[in-house]
Amino acid sequence: MNLLEARDILEKRGQKLLEELYGKSGVDDNLKRYEAVLKGFLKEFGEKDVKLFSSPGRTEISGNHTDHNNGKVLGGSINLDCVAVATKNDSDFVNIISESFSQKFRVNIKDIEPGTDKIGTVELLKGILAGFRQRGASIGGFDAYITSNVISSAGVSSSAAFETLICQIINTLFNEGKLSKTDYAYIGKYAENNYWDKASGLLDQMCCAYGGLISIDFANPDLPKVEEMDFDFAGAKHDLIIVQTGRGHADLSADYSSIPAEMKKVAEFFGKSTLSEVDEDEFYKELPKIRAFAGDRAVLRSIHFFDENKRVDNEIKALKNNDFDSFLKNITDSGNSSWKYLQNVYTNAAPNEQGITVALALSERFLKEKNVGATRVHGGGFAGVIMAMVPENLSDEYVSYMDKFLGKGSSYKMKIRPYGSICLDEMI
Repeated sequence: MNLLEARDILEKRGQKLLEELYGKSGVDDNLKRYEAVLKGFLKEFGEKDVKLFSSPGRTEISGNHTDHNNGKVLGGSINLDCVAVATKNDSDFVNIISESFSQKFRVNIKDIEPGTDKIGTVELLKGILAGFRQRGASIGGFDAYITSNVISSAGVSSSAAFETLICQIINTLFNEGKLSKTDYAYIGKYAENNYWDKASGLLDQMCCAYGGLISIDFANPDLPKVEEMDFDFAGAKHDLIIVQTGRGHADLSADYSSIPAEMKKVAEFFGKSTLSEVDEDEFYKELPKIRAFAGDRAVLRSIHFFDENKRVDNEIKALKNNDFDSFLKNITDSGNSSWKYLQNVYTNAAPNEQGITVALALSERFLKEKNVGATRVHGGGFAGVIMAMVPENLSDEYVSYMDKFLGKGSSYKMKIRPYGSICLDEMI
């Protein structure tokens, strides 16, 4: 469809889809976003037949720091997304303009070997193209104009949203949609591992690609088990609120790496590679010896791992039984476990900087007073972001309360959206 048709179709026939993606209150603002990228594409690339694409950011519900030891995770897509207008250009060049970051870049599909710097969007794009080629899929030249409102540095995976957006574009334009959402996740992981030298897993890309609420069991890391939750989150009438607490000033690299290393140290006691291979009963039988072998913090973090896997199962069961109260309770328990056992709410390198701990204390105070919701650390931890589930009728009050202490604009209201990476044309 041409640019004028695209805008017309969205406005006349795309209302239901836009409501599902962004909620009724978000339709008008997001329609304007699509109009802006259509106009931007027209200005930069001229009048062409185009397709519209969207890929969301993600949230981690439970499974905090379990994936790297092949555990279980529950995550979901959010109603903040990367949006693109794209079309084939019958050349060997991929031309992308990112409105959000004022970037313009070009990649030759015949020159996609990793660069020396291994940073930046160009390297990531080359990695995605190489990932498609590695899987025996087709690639080609295309033009794309992109905008994103997925918040950077907020634990909602702005990079994975971009990766799965590009995967959706390439799959639609050159592969007739033959690749799966799991393929997208592996391609994104491949790009980050090999073109950014970032030792990332599959969690972020899986959540962005699939959409809705999904559980992932990484027991077989080469073929993780994904289950899509058939749950009407809109009917639960809760907002998901991300609160930015500040990044802190300490280098957190050692803190992040210590968690998988200590869990794997416990696994090593049993001659295993990861905790997912260790029997929990055997762990408790040998606990005194493990304390001497791996240390007390490793033991506590392992307790978190075992319990967190069971919490993910409990949350899946609660959602299937439409028991939202039990679902929220398990989120709270997950947060408490991260705080007490996993110990990733502040860094020992800077004990006077405890933004997450303060934010959690304030969040708990508000929710306990109202006897509603759930709150927990979000993502990697040590500094940065917390998450809260708050009833819609109290979410504005919660945002005002948290912003009063942490600064205006610290809190972001979101929804779980039912779709992951999509080509809108195929759904209208």
